[in-house]
Amino acid sequence: MAGRLPAVVIDNGTGYTKMGYAGNTEPQFIIPSCIAVKETASVGDKTIQRLGKGVEDLDFFIGDEALNATSYSVKWPIRHGIVEDWDLMERFWEQAIFKYLRSEPEDHYFLLTEPPLNTPENREYTAEIMFESFNVPGLYIAVQAVLALAASWTSRQVGERTLTGTVIDSGDGVTHVIPVAEGYVIGSCIKHIPIAGRDITYFIQQLLREREVGIPPEQSLETAKAIKERFSYVCPDIAKEFAKYDQEPSKWMKTFEGLNAISKQKFVVDVGYERFLGPEIFFHPEFSNPDFTTPISEVVDTVIQQSPIDVRRGLYKNIVLSGGSTMFKDFGRKLQRDVKRTVDARLKMSEDLSGGRIKPKPIDVQVITHHMQRYAVWFGGSMLASTPEFYQVCHTKADYDEHGPSICRHNPVFGTMS
Repeated sequence: MAGRLPAVVIDNGTGYTKMGYAGNTEPQFIIPSCIAVKETASVGDKTIQRLGKGVEDLDFFIGDEALNATSYSVKWPIRHGIVEDWDLMERFWEQAIFKYLRSEPEDHYFLLTEPPLNTPENREYTAEIMFESFNVPGLYIAVQAVLALAASWTSRQVGERTLTGTVIDSGDGVTHVIPVAEGYVIGSCIKHIPIAGRDITYFIQQLLREREVGIPPEQSLETAKAIKERFSYVCPDIAKEFAKYDQEPSKWMKTFEGLNAISKQKFVVDVGYERFLGPEIFFHPEFSNPDFTTPISEVVDTVIQQSPIDVRRGLYKNIVLSGGSTMFKDFGRKLQRDVKRTVDARLKMSEDLSGGRIKPKPIDVQVITHHMQRYAVWFGGSMLASTPEFYQVCHTKADYDEHGPSICRHNPVFGTMS
């Protein structure tokens, strides 16, 4: 046990992949989950193509290198958290393990993450690639929501560690609200919200475009992204916020300085209402998406109300944020306020309906924010994979050789390490 090398933790997201070794607090590498491959047209002499075949398989880039590679086509093998192209995914893992982490996969146990509602077949494909191609000694596929709950333990006393809670996981591509009871995801109650980091960026880009400042068009997306990450916050009341900006623009307006990539000229953007209007689309989605108009607080409430009645209090009491798009200042505070309002209104209504005879016990609503939010899933994985229990619940190569990939259909919940 003592001489064992640390496990490798890889969290593949739609937008970014985080990878590193268990026991660390932050991932060593955070790279876009994309891969650049050569798309060879099937023209020319077949024998020449055949000669070049062996090398061609190694001719690809992942992450930032892929985005910068010229004359390659960039593919994103993961859509909405679920792997769509297994061939590309295998190559992606190959470079992630050998080129970035520089590890020998046969020496490390692996912890990979999966999105909610991942299909059992996907787990089998993952197991096949890991055991067959990389020959890993052990593999555990953890549910992202459970890892996010474990990551939130950093903000509380040991006595309060629980694997029951509602996880709001908002990354670049999609936002999920996932109820978890005792480490098991209540699959029938998961809701997803089609608003995430990318939509906020697009919305801010739109706002800036309408004001038409001197942003070079080819850089408008990255400018919007930089403004979102640097200046945005969540405000308690939109109308008051507008008034605040109108009264003292000098105090609230910020300026963003950028560099035109082609002419190398500096350009300056005034950042005004975008600061609070960007993240506001979580609470007023109709600003950016006409088809989806349910605010996030309402979705959270609906999810908890659909869950079994005996876990609802636990779910209200432990609403955990995870992912980069929950990092906006005061996001948790506003969410907590809105959910609490809904819950209190419901209690008051039931009291009124009973004519004041029944006094319901108040419900505690708590939204947990913590330092590890941005990499919550990876950090939770790193924490759990550095415990001795991890090696007992992993599926080993011997199991795989005996029973085949179906062993990975079920991964026992572990992590009640309080």
